[in-house]
Amino acid sequence: MRNVIRYSLKLIPLLLFALALSTKAQDARLHFEHLTGLETKARDVVEVNIDGKVLDLAKRVLVKVNDPDAKKVGQAIAGLQAIYVRAYTFENAGEYNPGDIDQIRAQLQGPGWQRLANVRSKKDNQKIDVYTMFTGDTMSGVAVIMSQDKAVALVNVIGPIDIDLLAELGGKLNIPEMDIDTGGSKDKPKN
Repeated sequence: MRNVIRYSLKLIPLLLFALALSTKAQDARLHFEHLTGLETKARDVVEVNIDGKVLDLAKRVLVKVNDPDAKKVGQAIAGLQAIYVRAYTFENAGEYNPGDIDQIRAQLQGPGWQRLANVRSKKDNQKIDVYTMFTGDTMSGVAVIMSQDKAVALVNVIGPIDIDLLAELGGKLNIPEMDIDTGGSKDKPKN
């Protein structure tokens, strides 16, 4: 479970980066309601719902603090509508129904969703899928599904992020540095 959570947390900057190209959000929310079977069988359950007033409060606080980097994070996520995370750890392999996760993957076959990454490993039967949702040319959502024999993690981020501000914060506030070509005349790194 620690590895799944660690991978989930490491993917958040990737999700933010992927969302950065969007200019408006649509309903990119995944429906996790049918996952109650996973929750009842899991040894450990993590459920994070950051939306509505809680997200608005976080955005307001970030833009009002005296730390200029925190203000930039607040500005970068100003259009974000929600972040949903579900993580389940099981005592033994095979304790959950893979069909429950396949129902989430089926939602990602709907209009607007496109697969960005697909990773498969025979070790622990690990599968990682990253999807983006587009409305026209605008990205409005990201979903990550990670599953293995004893753990499942799902991340759903909805809304746009300002990529230029996020890139400016690279290397600060635990945000990895991103080498993003924004059309300027920056020197290319040497190999």
